[in-house]
Amino acid sequence: MSLVTVGSVAFDAIETPFGKTDKIIGGAGTYIAFSSSYFMKNQNIVSVVGEDFPQEMLDKLSNKGVNLEGLQIIKGEKSFFWSGKYHNDMNSRDTLVTELNVLEHFDPIIPASYQGCEYLMLGNLSPDVQLKVINRMEKRPKLVAMDTMNFWMDIAMDDLIKAIAAIDILIINDEEARQLSGEYSLVRAAKKIREMGPKYLIIKKGEHGALLFHGENAFFAPALPLEDVFDPTGAGDTFAGGFMGYLASTDDISFENMKRGIIAGSAMASFCVEKFGTERLENLSKSEIEDRIQEFVQLTNFDMVKSV
Repeated sequence: MSLVTVGSVAFDAIETPFGKTDKIIGGAGTYIAFSSSYFMKNQNIVSVVGEDFPQEMLDKLSNKGVNLEGLQIIKGEKSFFWSGKYHNDMNSRDTLVTELNVLEHFDPIIPASYQGCEYLMLGNLSPDVQLKVINRMEKRPKLVAMDTMNFWMDIAMDDLIKAIAAIDILIINDEEARQLSGEYSLVRAAKKIREMGPKYLIIKKGEHGALLFHGENAFFAPALPLEDVFDPTGAGDTFAGGFMGYLASTDDISFENMKRGIIAGSAMASFCVEKFGTERLENLSKSEIEDRIQEFVQLTNFDMVKSV
C-alpha cells in the first residue's frame, strides 16, 4: 500500500514556557511524513521548498523511506516560515511571523510514480491546492483524508466546502469543528459536518484526546498524561501521520481499525510534544512506539466486576 502526503515542508521558530528555538524544521508535510514512516515505507510527499532548505533534512526524510520526487525546490526563493509563542496553558498561541514565500504560489505536481496510490493525506493548505491534488489523481485513492484550519474558514469558505465534499475523512480540532458547523455541541457539529460530504470525522481535543465519528458510531481516545510537554507544534499533523500510516500499513478502513489508527496517531503525537520540532520523531525505536501504544491501551482497559 502507498500513501501520498501533501503539506508544507518549512521552517518554524517557537517559544514556549520551556524555552525557545531559532529556525528549526517544521511544516505539516514534514511531521506527517516522519510519523507515518514508522508504520510504512512506501510513502510519497508533495510539497515545495526554497533553495535555503537544508539538504541534511531532505536526506533524513529519504532515509525514512519518503519519496521526494514530488518535492519542488525553487531556486532563488525562500521556504515557508512561521513563528509563534505559546501561552502558559500550551493550548493557545500567538502567531508572530508568517512568511508564505514559495508556498504563496504553490502549484502541486503529482509525479507519475505517485499515481495509483491507495491513501491520500491532504495536510493543512489552501483548499484550492487540496482540490487540485484530488483532481490531479488519475484514479481516486481508496481513502482521502484532509486537515484544515479556521484561517481557511475565514477567507476561503466556498473553496473549503468544495474540498470537504470531495474527501472521506476530515481531521480538525474542536474549535474548528464548532466554527465550521455553527454548533457548540461536538455531537451536533459532527453530524452537520458529515452532511457536507465526509463519511468520517476526527475532532482533535489536544491534551483531552480525540473523537472519531462515523454514522451512528463514535469513539473517544484520551490523550496520554505526560510529565513534560515542551512544544505542541506539529502534534496534530503527527497524529494524522500516525493514523494514516497505520491504516495504510494494515490496508483496513473499517471503523474498528480506525479506532486502532486513532490510538496509533495519539501515541505518535505524545512523542512529538516531548521535544521541540521534529527532534523526538526522528529517531524512535519500534519498541518505544509499541510500549507507548500499550500505555494507551492500559489507560482505557478495565473490567466491570459488577453492574449496577
